[in-house]
Amino acid sequence: MALSEEPAAGAAEDPVEDAAEDAALACGAALESFGESAETRELLGRLPAVLADRSAREGALERFRVIMDKYQEQPHLLDPHLEWMLNLLLEFVQNKTSPADLVHLAFKFLYIISKVRGYKTFLRLFPHEVADVHPVLDMFTNQNPKDHETWETRYMLLLWLSVTCLIPFDFSRLDGNLLSQPGQERVSTMDRILQVAESYLVVSDKARDAAAVLVSKFVTRPDVKQKKMASFLDWSLCTLARSSFQTIEGVIAMDGTLQALAQIFKHGKREDCLPYAATVLQCLDSCRLPDSNQTLLRKLGVKLVQRLGLTFLKPRVAGWRYQRGCRSLAESLQHSIQNPREPMTQAETPDSDGEDDVPVEVESVIEQLLVGLKDKDTIVRWSAAKGIGRMAGRLPKELADDVTGSVLDCFSFQETDSAWHGGCLALAELGRRGLLLPSRLSDVVPVILKALTYEEKRGACSVGSNVRDAACYVCWAFARAYEPQELKPFVAAISSALVIATVFDRDVNCRRAASAAFQENVGRQGTFPHGIDILTTADYFAVGNRSNCFLVISMFIAGFPEYTQPMIEHLVTMKINHWDGTIRELSAKALRNLAQRAPEHTACEVFPRLLSMTQSPDLHTRHGAVLACAEVARSLHTLATQQGRPVSDFLDEKAMHGLKQIHQQLYDRQLYRGLGGELMRQAVCILIENLALSKMPFNGDAVIDGWQWLINDTLRNLHLISSHSRQHIKEAAVSALAALCSEYHAREPGEAAAAAQEELVKLYLAELQSPEEMTRCGCALALGALPAFFLKGRLQQVLAGLRAVTHISSKDVSFAEARRDALKAISRICQTVGVRAEGPPDEALCRENVSQLYCTLLDCLKDYTTDSRGDVGAWVREAAMTSLMELTLLLGRKQPELIEAPLCQRLMCCLAQQASEKIDRFRAHAARVFLALLHADSPAIPHVPARPELERLFPRAAVASVNWGAPSQAFPCVARLLGLPAYRYHVLLGLAVSVGGLTESTVRYSTQGLFEHMKEIQNDPAALEDFGGTLLQVFEDNLLNDRVSVPLLKTLDQMLANGCFDVFTTQEDHPFCVKLLALCKEEIKKSKDVQKLRSSIAVFCGLVQFPGDVRKKALLQLFLLLCHPFPVIRKHTASQVYEMVLTYDVVPAAVLDEVMAVLSSTAWDAELPVVRAQRNHLCDLLGVPRPQLVPKVSLAPQATWGTRGPFLMRPLNIPG
Repeated sequence: MALSEEPAAGAAEDPVEDAAEDAALACGAALESFGESAETRELLGRLPAVLADRSAREGALERFRVIMDKYQEQPHLLDPHLEWMLNLLLEFVQNKTSPADLVHLAFKFLYIISKVRGYKTFLRLFPHEVADVHPVLDMFTNQNPKDHETWETRYMLLLWLSVTCLIPFDFSRLDGNLLSQPGQERVSTMDRILQVAESYLVVSDKARDAAAVLVSKFVTRPDVKQKKMASFLDWSLCTLARSSFQTIEGVIAMDGTLQALAQIFKHGKREDCLPYAATVLQCLDSCRLPDSNQTLLRKLGVKLVQRLGLTFLKPRVAGWRYQRGCRSLAESLQHSIQNPREPMTQAETPDSDGEDDVPVEVESVIEQLLVGLKDKDTIVRWSAAKGIGRMAGRLPKELADDVTGSVLDCFSFQETDSAWHGGCLALAELGRRGLLLPSRLSDVVPVILKALTYEEKRGACSVGSNVRDAACYVCWAFARAYEPQELKPFVAAISSALVIATVFDRDVNCRRAASAAFQENVGRQGTFPHGIDILTTADYFAVGNRSNCFLVISMFIAGFPEYTQPMIEHLVTMKINHWDGTIRELSAKALRNLAQRAPEHTACEVFPRLLSMTQSPDLHTRHGAVLACAEVARSLHTLATQQGRPVSDFLDEKAMHGLKQIHQQLYDRQLYRGLGGELMRQAVCILIENLALSKMPFNGDAVIDGWQWLINDTLRNLHLISSHSRQHIKEAAVSALAALCSEYHAREPGEAAAAAQEELVKLYLAELQSPEEMTRCGCALALGALPAFFLKGRLQQVLAGLRAVTHISSKDVSFAEARRDALKAISRICQTVGVRAEGPPDEALCRENVSQLYCTLLDCLKDYTTDSRGDVGAWVREAAMTSLMELTLLLGRKQPELIEAPLCQRLMCCLAQQASEKIDRFRAHAARVFLALLHADSPAIPHVPARPELERLFPRAAVASVNWGAPSQAFPCVARLLGLPAYRYHVLLGLAVSVGGLTESTVRYSTQGLFEHMKEIQNDPAALEDFGGTLLQVFEDNLLNDRVSVPLLKTLDQMLANGCFDVFTTQEDHPFCVKLLALCKEEIKKSKDVQKLRSSIAVFCGLVQFPGDVRKKALLQLFLLLCHPFPVIRKHTASQVYEMVLTYDVVPAAVLDEVMAVLSSTAWDAELPVVRAQRNHLCDLLGVPRPQLVPKVSLAPQATWGTRGPFLMRPLNIPG
């Protein structure tokens, strides 16, 4: 494995290569061979050719990086090809004539290979003969350690030097032929290598890591250790002593030095390192690395400490360690066949606990490792845990047991989550190595069970997911470490805990870790109840979805009695009071499901606890308990109904009384107020809904009035509730109202209590005129949720009130959400009361009120209100489309004769317009509604305009796969409607907004669709005339409506510039052109909108191509705009006119050069008198009458002296 990864400098970004990289990641470990061998050979062979071109050089480097990265997961596939790749690159390196840049480039490629394959494997192939030592060493003379562009060269050279240091000859033999220059001191090879290593241990780039590898290989040589190890260690300790982790330079120096020391004590022989170990440990203690905020330094400190500890202790296999058997499966199976009843043991070296005393320094090492287990960073804790495992394997049994006890001390609730995590990692290491004896399992397992549910709240979140994940790792390790009979006493507890973590943990990583640990135990131990059945359901992918775990998988596992009660107990104890509201809601729903599996236990044991928890002072506990009471009560009622038993068999009078008291107790303690009150209002509304649906016998009870007060108060005060909770609370209150009215406000089945009906309808209708938008929203939805018998005799009154909310007035123009919810309420009422063609209008939809509803809904499709949030009217249009679809389908099923032809035509045309507009989401919704009505059957919707043509254009099978939210798929389909006269006006109105919009993809594909249609009708003058007339009608109907007119001007510019109306150029003063010019003039009259003026300039330039008076009038408008008060408009007009003169042959050749010169050389943002003179000169050149200044008409003129006389003047027809 490579030391670490570092991106090559100057890497180019290429979308094609990014796509290739993504494809490589998608392949996973599915590759079978190095498929790019030929391409790689060709790529490496042409490195000299691409050297001069920086772009080609970077492209080749990036391509090689992409090829190699494909094999990160399967680097062994590169092994047969490493040698020829290395030889190709080393040819460039070893060639004396190679330029320095080529050498550096070759080393960049070598680094990429070493990064993927790992330097340990790759280095074996480097030349490492005696003759290679000096050439490699000499290459360092040309290296600049501060050149950040060539760090790969220095990194690979250091690694190459480290492998050449392994030659089996004394380095002094290489110095025999060295000649020193006069006046220079002779330097031995050994000293040169050591100088290079020491100099690169303190650099800031990756070469520091390679220098540490070099030191470990060089200093531990037999000839070097005698002469240089002591001096190098002395240099290292001095470097550590004078460096401070408070500075960047100090951190870098300490990092390299610690790496080197750790590598030396890892690879060096114990007898060589032991004399220096105590001194190094003492120096390391004085550095106070645990106080550093540098994670890497603390990690290296722990790593060095454990290496020192292993140096103090003799290497041996502890005779007391627990052995499960042969590690090799084949050997284990063979042994079991030969000796089926004998326990499997492994040959061990005799334990010599009593022969050697443990050095006193070991206690310090163990202490530092235990401190490292509590470090704030995972990599430090992980290194400390491995150190604990390695050290314990060399200690006597009693001392190792003391270490285990110290590790267990980490699992105190006074300790932080870091200590718990480190303790779990250490226990897993001890167990994996057989150093945790079965006698300790009784102490360890309860701790691990606690760790599996460990969670500590911190502010608005919690910590502990890493602890739970590590606890799963411990369970996984134990499954591999112990015989089944050793873990048998703990199977029930461990299996239940792992199942609970698998389905109920908040974090997906923990759920998957628990599933893997459960699977390992099922396979290795074979004692987990129903293990195979559970694993089949709760596999890696299934547990990825949290809702699926809580609501589906848990229900399946609870079918096994061993797990039912532990799961219920966990939910009540740990999840109902969870800090995450989503977990509390899911836990309540999970309890509802699990109550079906253990109804008696739930009713007798769980439900009383939940009722007591509803009065908890903790908000989260209180909220979760109320939700759980609601869900469990509903579940028990459902079960009682299925079994034909009364609900009192499960819920006694005490439980019923407790349910009734929840609201009153919360009200008396004023717990409906503040932010906590938001949660409680929602929870109690859900409780009301579930109790009403469960038909609890509370009719006539005072609690009903309390519940009704809560619902009314919540709906009236929605504006006081925080925005992120408002929608959920509103929905809960409306659902509760519907259930409450259906169950407790009915005097008889199907008949409302008159007093309640009068009071509620009157209240909600009055609140529809509230000055608060949210109050209108809540009360509108409340009216929509009322049952049919509640609306009997009041339907007209309710619908009139809701229709009034949908109308836009000056005081409530921004109340888009109220209009949206009113439309939803109208639609829901229609579904509730049903249709009777000749029925009374106060009880059902009938001939008298259907047309009014249609007009209201269709008018709402014109709501384009915008505010600081954007196009909020889109919410209204979406709700209107949904309501129109539901109403039309309802009428089509029940009374199709009520659908009138004009209304149906208007409906379909409006939907076609919405389906061609610019917002993807609402365009897609409109298209789906349009097609739902078109393809509706049993029976079909009557009076759909041009139904045969529509069914031919949009066949049911073809449009099912169209993504209407994607402009590339939607607009080509929608543009087909331009060929149908009935839809052309509305589709053109929508397309004009899209073509002239801002979103690049929308503009591109809507323009393509429009131009495709224009190509089809170019040879049909009649169709083109009709299209032009419709386009002008759209313009005329939307004059001064900036939402349409500005993008329409951009659309007209595109169409004129692309020759869509070239047919009209054959006729002077074609009516289309004349009317278009007049409409453009009217649109910009007195306008100060720069965007509109700029768009109109482009249209005027396009109109110049048409002959006759139209051309002169268009030029006159352009020349007027050349003297516009806004300098930016003057400059833009001049630029556009310049392009127009180049594009269209409208200027006589005799004056063309002069016109171009005036347009290009005039400073059009200068003072108006200067600009006006140049403008008039252009008028004279082109034969256009000069605009005349006229006096401003005034009832009481005031003479004002100016440069032109005693009157006020303004240019004729100048906008603004």
